Amino acid sequence: MKFNTPRTAVSAAALGLAAAVILTGCAPEGSTPDNSASADALLIGTTDAIVSLDPAGAWDRGSFTPQNQIYQRLLGYEPGNVTPVPDAAESCEFTEPTVYTCIVKDGLTFSNGNELTAEDVVFSFNRVTTINLESGPAPLLANLDKVEEGDNNSVVFTLKVANDQTWPYVLTSMAAPIVDSEVFPADKLLEDSQVVGSGPYIIDAYEKGGLLSLKANPSYDGSAPVTENVVLKPYTDSSNLRLDIQNGAIDVAYRSLTSTDIGDLSKNDDLQVVQGPGGSVRFLTFNLNTQPGADDAQKLAIRQAAASLIDRDALADDVFNGTYTPAYSVVLDGQNGATQAFKERFGETPNAEQAKQILADAGVQTPVSLPIQYTSDHYGPDSEQEYGQIKSQLEADGLFTVDLQTTEWTSYVKRLNPETGYPAFQLGLFPDYPDPDNFLRVTYSTTGSSLGNGFSDPAVDALIEKQATEADPAARTATIEEIQALVADSASVIPLLQGQETVVAKKNVTGLEDTLDDTYKFRFAALGRS
Repeated sequence: MKFNTPRTAVSAAALGLAAAVILTGCAPEGSTPDNSASADALLIGTTDAIVSLDPAGAWDRGSFTPQNQIYQRLLGYEPGNVTPVPDAAESCEFTEPTVYTCIVKDGLTFSNGNELTAEDVVFSFNRVTTINLESGPAPLLANLDKVEEGDNNSVVFTLKVANDQTWPYVLTSMAAPIVDSEVFPADKLLEDSQVVGSGPYIIDAYEKGGLLSLKANPSYDGSAPVTENVVLKPYTDSSNLRLDIQNGAIDVAYRSLTSTDIGDLSKNDDLQVVQGPGGSVRFLTFNLNTQPGADDAQKLAIRQAAASLIDRDALADDVFNGTYTPAYSVVLDGQNGATQAFKERFGETPNAEQAKQILADAGVQTPVSLPIQYTSDHYGPDSEQEYGQIKSQLEADGLFTVDLQTTEWTSYVKRLNPETGYPAFQLGLFPDYPDPDNFLRVTYSTTGSSLGNGFSDPAVDALIEKQATEADPAARTATIEEIQALVADSASVIPLLQGQETVVAKKNVTGLEDTLDDTYKFRFAALGRS
């Protein structure tokens, strides 16, 4: 689980808060470290920075994208489908309640010609947990007891908790790329330029902070990439990314242009703007210990009143120009069991009379003085306008007076704790995989939350554990829906907006519609030119 940001997804473990990854060192726009793009290469620009191309070394959005091009996993996704399907595996299934067994396909090779076997898979998972970097994805493997080679090129995962319905999704995540045991050291990271995988692309040239040049992997067992050569170009400033796509210096601008830039570029006849599911959710979080209110009943009333006053449509349209849509749950549209629980509980539009009655019934004197903290550099340049509008919405009917404060992320993240944390604050999340457990656990679990807001509800905890091990799909969906209804009433977190992935490209770029889907994996191999 990652705290979402337009530049990178800063990691927060699904079972505990991980240290923030602070990204620096991108090369200046237009610079190349010794590697230059070939004339026929498809050039993709991004403000996401790469932390590491070694799977054991990164748990962030900037590294996620190139790793998806370089490595295979046992399971993956077909475009447009969020159900995990075999990739490097021939098959995967529970063979016992705590045993998940995958058969590795015969005949797979890494790009260097080495055979890919069950031994490499076991090595890859053990390596992630052995290296266990703070910036790495090891927390995603929290339910893994051990992994061993079985008979007939099989891999046997023994899990701590039986019938873990999220485990197939974990095998599609950043913890699961398969690396060559003859190339990667077992106890330390490999230099980025030296990594090899078995995915659709191999590294042609790369130096930290510069262009990442990729070329098609001739030994890849899937469909050959549409484009032979692809170059990922880093930008430290979205304004320069905008200028280059506007002037035709790059083919694709992928993460992250401002909403104003996207609106302006959509009027350019030489460009196309394509949107798809973005996987991110932005929300207002309350610290249940430090927020205003004389007792728990008053605190609940204050949160519920705030939830009654939020105008999500205005935020989506006026601040983000439609690049975000209203969110009424932290379970994203398109995921299993997603509901609009906050709309059902508090209404679709602001209801000042409802908010006023909730506060009066709890004996809360108005206006409520509410400090709200947002981060000035982590969730994009629109955050100031976003929280300015939230302040206006809460204050419009005299029920709140909001003191807006802002802090840079390096200091901000240190205050995310239930004892002394901000009374109300901005957060956002980006999923590790498209399953609702990923957000429900990090947001509401007593033992698994990464929000640092003091929320704890035994009934919610029990339901989270129930859905995670419920093998009956219909019963699991019903439990996920029940959780959303319960947590909406508590309003410890008020979902605001659900992101869309917006890509701006030259008119002749093809394949964008085939890769912007609910799996959140941007597939370079699908892109071409007409």
